[in-house]
Amino acid sequence: MNKIRVSRRGRKQKVRVGSPDASLTGSAGAEAVRELERALGITAALDKEIGPVKQRDRGLPGGQLLVSLASCMLAGGDHLVSLDRRRADIAGQMLEPAPAPASTTAAGLARRFGAAQLAGIGAGVAAVNARVLGLTGQVRRSALLRSVTIDLDATDVEVRGRGKAGCAYNYQGQRCYRPHIAFWAELGVPVAADLLAGDEDPRASAHLLARRALAALPAGPAEIRLRADAGYFAGELAREALRRSIKFAIGAKRNSAVRRAAAAIGEDAWVPAIGMDNAEVAACPCIPDWWPADTTCLVRRVRIPAGAVSCDPRARRRRTIPKDQLALALAGLADHVYGYSFILTNLDVSDGEKIAEAEHWYRHRTDIEALNRDAKLGAALRHMPSGDQRVNLVWMHAALLAAAISAWLQELTRIDRGNGRGRRMITRLRHELIAIPARVTRHGRQITLRLPPGQDLLPAVLNRLQALPSPG
Repeated sequence: MNKIRVSRRGRKQKVRVGSPDASLTGSAGAEAVRELERALGITAALDKEIGPVKQRDRGLPGGQLLVSLASCMLAGGDHLVSLDRRRADIAGQMLEPAPAPASTTAAGLARRFGAAQLAGIGAGVAAVNARVLGLTGQVRRSALLRSVTIDLDATDVEVRGRGKAGCAYNYQGQRCYRPHIAFWAELGVPVAADLLAGDEDPRASAHLLARRALAALPAGPAEIRLRADAGYFAGELAREALRRSIKFAIGAKRNSAVRRAAAAIGEDAWVPAIGMDNAEVAACPCIPDWWPADTTCLVRRVRIPAGAVSCDPRARRRRTIPKDQLALALAGLADHVYGYSFILTNLDVSDGEKIAEAEHWYRHRTDIEALNRDAKLGAALRHMPSGDQRVNLVWMHAALLAAAISAWLQELTRIDRGNGRGRRMITRLRHELIAIPARVTRHGRQITLRLPPGQDLLPAVLNRLQALPSPG
């Protein structure tokens, strides 16, 4: 390696900008995405399930459109015009998993997606998930299929302009869309999604979304569970889980009935919560009439020092404290108070140990909030680029596909510590793997990446991905 001579004297001469070098790219890590696409057959699986999106059999099919959008988002693209910038990267286009279309072409193709094509996206992702399981080791595959968890959540995406079709004002007065997403929690992959208006209640379609999510799971799970927060406090979702013979845990609203039931629990019935200080859990028989008969209400109470109670009436923790206890704490007449949370579940909670385990498992539903944040901040779900609702629907699915590609890549290359809990967010993955500058050279049929010194993650990831076989 040639040594770089550094002058000990201060550099006084001006820097000259030379002619552009078309062999340079700022996103050499797109080659990792291309290798992953080759090993999993992502484009082929999506094209097969989506079907044709135009009459003439030429140009970019639906699967390639989604993959090119997802690859652009992984590299930092946050708008349709980002595709035009990707096309201008001549060297980078040699590494792309799918050719980047012009922004106008992408919008035109997205407008052609109908209900059948949108439904095919979920089926295509399901086929890729099955391929991922086939490439993982036996131990990891058994862990993933031992207990499969479906998490439901909705997130608001604020938009500007009155020309956005299909959006509405939410309760905070923001004009927004509301992506409604079902995640496979253990793998960290979205398996079904809807795009609602900002004023639509996700409870109305939650059972239908759960039904599609269950259909997208691979065969062979030993147990399937469903989690949702108190925003899904509706019996229809629980009855859907009962009809599908799956376990559920759904947050309950803090109403007077459950608060009275919690107050009637004896002190000897509380058991310490797992991994949470000053918290205890117990079970009580209070369930609404419209819920399945085998449902149990779990109660978690957290001891809160009176000095830690916020004086701001908007504080979230204040809503967990009964009003009489809150008044005593604010008046300085109590040393501590208890904050209560309630969960309705049909899991086995026959003893204290199982109660604590069920509550601990339910508490990890906050993982979906991290996944939603990753899709919004890491990919580009934080805004919708078009006034056409169909274009925004395709954009949402492309952002979720980018999140899935991130999870698949880290799962198969074992850079997530092999358990999914140490998975990198997309922003970090972009910094360490995707947005890596390099010189791309071609000699014969061999493409070589010349990376800057110190970049060691991309070579290791490429070696592992290149060792994976292509789909039969």
